[in-house]
Amino acid sequence: MKKTTIKKMSASVSGVAVAAMLLAGCSSNSTVSSSSSSSGASGSGSSSKVSIMVGGLEKIIYLPYMLADKLGYYKDQGLTVTLVEESAGQDAELALLAGQVDGAGGFYDHTLDLATKGKQVEDVVTMADVPGETLMVSNRLKNKVKTLADLKGLKIGVTDLGSSTNMLATYNVVKGGAKENEYKPVPVGAGDTLIAAMKNGQIDAAVTSEPTASMLVNDHLAYSFVDMNHQAAAFKALGGGYAATSLYMTTSYVNSHKAIVQKLANAYVKTLKWMSTHTPEEIADMMPTEYYAGNKNLYIQALKGQLPMFTKDGVMPTGVPENVQKILSSFKPEVKSVDLSKTYTNEFVDKAK
Repeated sequence: MKKTTIKKMSASVSGVAVAAMLLAGCSSNSTVSSSSSSSGASGSGSSSKVSIMVGGLEKIIYLPYMLADKLGYYKDQGLTVTLVEESAGQDAELALLAGQVDGAGGFYDHTLDLATKGKQVEDVVTMADVPGETLMVSNRLKNKVKTLADLKGLKIGVTDLGSSTNMLATYNVVKGGAKENEYKPVPVGAGDTLIAAMKNGQIDAAVTSEPTASMLVNDHLAYSFVDMNHQAAAFKALGGGYAATSLYMTTSYVNSHKAIVQKLANAYVKTLKWMSTHTPEEIADMMPTEYYAGNKNLYIQALKGQLPMFTKDGVMPTGVPENVQKILSSFKPEVKSVDLSKTYTNEFVDKAK
């Protein structure tokens, strides 16, 4: 019987060890054994097992990964999928490069960042064309932080150092006229840990997604300062689209496991189409109740605001890679030389359509 399992990876290799291997120049298809991973990374292209580490399964921006399971679309494709929850000390892109998982559920910007480090990784399904993130500022700074220039010197919460939220925080600081090192990114995760950090004054602001952003407002802890959540606002803040939620994999894996990648693309394109034709209430009913964080109505409210961020077909929109490159280049000059054609492909979603 084909099934999907969800696991918190109890890594047999620590984040420090994985980083050490990368610095030592391990190849993108290295395999690191993990007792909780049913990875097919070192198997043949016909294997039906695949593991994907997602940067927060409970986050609405990553909703398609769990929804595909609840709708039975993995099973329909004959796949046995292990969804691995990224957590403190576990980085999806490092786990991917070390061979602990086959794919990563994260933002497209990682493929450009990794390309500057000589790592061949590509986005095979683009699920969202705006970040779905909001730069929230603590209510205690309401009279102080009024323009982007006022972000200088602040402690800004991000999920982890080097994460997409870190990149978006840096872009807004730099856009305000400060330098990358003139603010302090603080890794606080998301959800309860981020909310606690804001409540305790550990951070002054944070880049976060739903439902955390709505919870911060609902608890009178922070207010929305830069909206990168809705399309009109995100385009204004970022000068265009910013491919966000995506499935990215090493190019070596994609080339040697085309059948599996195609099945995944089929499942996700079908999920995106289902999402575009159902109400937030219907979608919420499909998700695990623990994702509501005790408030289903707030979850549905957040869903209503975020559903427009998702693509309907998984295709990388025209011009979006160039805009992401432009944004990252504002503080990572080396990104300017990245060959964008190697950072994504529409091959599989085009066939899925």
